Order: sequence, then C-alpha cells, then structure tokens
Amino acid sequence: MKKIVTICFVIALNLMIQNPCFAIKIGLQTAVKETGIGASTEAVIIDANTNKSICSLDAMKGYEIRPYRNKIAIKYNGKYYKIDSDNVVLKTEKEGFVSAKNKWYRGDLLIQNKEGRLTVINNVNIEDYIKGVVPSEMPSGWETEALKAQTIAARSFALANLGKRSKFGYDLNDTTEDQVYGGASAETYKTNQIVEDTKGLVLIYDLKIIPAYYSASAGGQTINSSDVWGSELPFIRSVPSYDDDVKKNGHGVGMSQHGANNLAKQGYNAYQILQYFYKNVKFARINPEYYH
Repeated sequence: MKKIVTICFVIALNLMIQNPCFAIKIGLQTAVKETGIGASTEAVIIDANTNKSICSLDAMKGYEIRPYRNKIAIKYNGKYYKIDSDNVVLKTEKEGFVSAKNKWYRGDLLIQNKEGRLTVINNVNIEDYIKGVVPSEMPSGWETEALKAQTIAARSFALANLGKRSKFGYDLNDTTEDQVYGGASAETYKTNQIVEDTKGLVLIYDLKIIPAYYSASAGGQTINSSDVWGSELPFIRSVPSYDDDVKKNGHGVGMSQHGANNLAKQGYNAYQILQYFYKNVKFARINPEYYH
C-alpha cells in the first residue's frame, strides 16, 4: 500500500436536525412482557404525557415494571402499583446512571406501554452514546488510531441514521442490526478519552453526513454497496481491506475493523484510514452549540 498523504480540512457543520441538542434514542427492549429498572442515585419516575412526577425510587435498588391494561405497573416493596400513564421517564435526581437489561446507562430511560408490551428506550446525548458504542464494536486494546477511526465512523453512522427505527419510537437499536451499544457498563477510560478527543467529528460527502458502514472484516477485499443492498453509494468503493489474516465477518461494505487496526499498526492515522475506506469524503465538526 502506498503511503497516503492526507490534508485534513475540518469544517464547521450546522445541521438542520429536529433535535438540536443531539440526544439520540436507543431501543434497548421492544415488545417485552416485563423489565427491570433502577438507578445508581435517587431517581424519579415522570409521566411523559404531563411532565408530572409520579414516584421516587431509591438508589441501587431494582424495580420490576410490567404493562397493566393500557397503563404501567411497578413492583414496589413486593406489591404492584398502577402508574396512571402509558409513557414514563426514569431520571436520576443528580448525576448518575440508570439501569436496564442489567447494565448501566447514561441519560434517561423511557418506558412505554405499546399494545400491552413494553418498549424501553435510552434517551442519551450523542457523545455519551458513542462512548458505549466504541468499546462494544471494537476491542479497547486495539490501536488508538483504529479506535479513533471507529469513533468517527460510529458517530457518522448514528447521525446519518437518526429516525431509522422511528416506527418503534426510537432512532437505532443496540444490536448489530445498527450498532452494538453496551451503555456506560461497556465504557473504558481509553475509549472515553478518544471520544472526547474527536468530539463532534463526522465524515461528510456533498455536505451531508454519511452512514459510515463498517464490518469486522471483509476477507481481503471490501464490497461495493450495490453488491449487498442493490444501491450504489458514491463514497463506497471496493478496495483491498488489509484483513487477510482473518476470515470475512459481516457485510464487507465500508471500513474493515480488522483492516483499520492492521493499517494503524503500520503507522497510518485515523484520518488516513477513513479516507482509504471511504472515498472522496471530508471531515466536519458538528457546531458545538448543539451540544448540552
């Protein structure tokens, strides 16, 4: 591979997005019969329809939530109590974490009764979301420049796909169908620092954030998007993936994570890696005024 010379222009990008503070809604559970919730500090359940407080929850204590007719019921001190709402929010009273699926999350939990089943959503700042994605999608022990490339790709993918799962009431889910997201439980000091160091950086093509597709490995050659999904993306071209040391794992479109790590070992930086796997892209930084 020839040495890549990268001139990196980072431009400020003002986006017309419905949520100006860049919170993202991540589906943790959909159409479940019950769920367990909690918080690391004292917390409150709020009726999302009226914005009124319903009840307080103790710190470090688990609570069971179930649908009750068209409302919600919570198990409190061994007994179920009806919450007169089909849509509630769990918020911490001070800085802390909320809990669902036996994991800790930043932000709030939204719990909704939809046709007798529960949907559990993490409403979280985009940067805090990325902190839970990066070490879930790429081992935190890998090369720093590969992790930095993963961070920028993951942030780009998320922002380009806001509303993708809107029919369920959230933007993305927390699995490989979108991006694996382990919440605060998955975070590491190293990857959190990388997220902070690249805050707001995204990949753009024609002044639009791209859905920066990636997979674990492409088996030696990445694949054109048209070969997988039938549509041609101008920023995706088949290239040697530098991951011959591992078998193909995933769709093979865009960045190979193993390839990115191998290129980082050879001395390439994150910007060079990204401009290799995604063609004719530029880097932009989301205007910081959109963040909390």
